[in-house]
Amino acid sequence: MIKVIYQGNLRTQATHINSQNQLITDAPKDNHGKGEAFSPTDLVCSSLASCQMTMMGILAQREGINLEGLEAYIEKIMVDNPRRIGRIKITYNCPETLLLTVTEHEKLHRAAMTCPVGLSLHNDIVQEVEWETLHLKA
Repeated sequence: MIKVIYQGNLRTQATHINSQNQLITDAPKDNHGKGEAFSPTDLVCSSLASCQMTMMGILAQREGINLEGLEAYIEKIMVDNPRRIGRIKITYNCPETLLLTVTEHEKLHRAAMTCPVGLSLHNDIVQEVEWETLHLKA
């Protein structure tokens, strides 16, 4: 369970009840906010990347692949009428220590694309995934 409190000035504080971890959201500067924290739409995009990485992590554990150090960079593209997320572009960078076969890479990519967050997003949101650095085994 999560508890969210509106703190005024377009800021919220969310608390994960079981762990007591907290996060703050602010409206972005381009939508009347201060942009001093993640916006709610930033969290959607972050959730997508985190979920993809988790799904890849589950597969990696089963396959004996060490994904530690895998990075994701997220670009969020907003659209108007109505204002919403139009596209989420996630670019993965593999650490030099992560050497994959083509088959392992394909399996990881498929796992990422089956994450529950991605499957829960509206079909109008384009989900684009790229691998900027990928070190393949010979």
